[in-house]
Amino acid sequence: MKNYNHDAIRKAYPNAATIEDGFGVKDAEGNPITLDQTLVDAAAAEIQAELDATQYQRNRQPEYPSLATFADAYYWAQKGDNTKMDEYVAACDAVKAKYPKPE
Repeated sequence: MKNYNHDAIRKAYPNAATIEDGFGVKDAEGNPITLDQTLVDAAAAEIQAELDATQYQRNRQPEYPSLATFADAYYWAQKGDNTKMDEYVAACDAVKAKYPKPE
């Protein structure tokens, strides 16, 4: 058996229960599933397109200000001082501008 992408196999064949390199793909009853390379390739392309379309989210995540920073800004905003909240929002906007959402 060719070395297939396991995620693509699961997407193309949702009834696949086990995928073992060199031993094939089987359903829940242990029956072998014959793979169609075209279906697996199409599923792999869909997965890659989904990953590409959401890459901006993974790029943004480590650069966003922390939730602790937000909590502190929120606290002070509730006390009437919006300085930290304005800074927090500006920092988030900068990250969003750096990694824009594709159209």
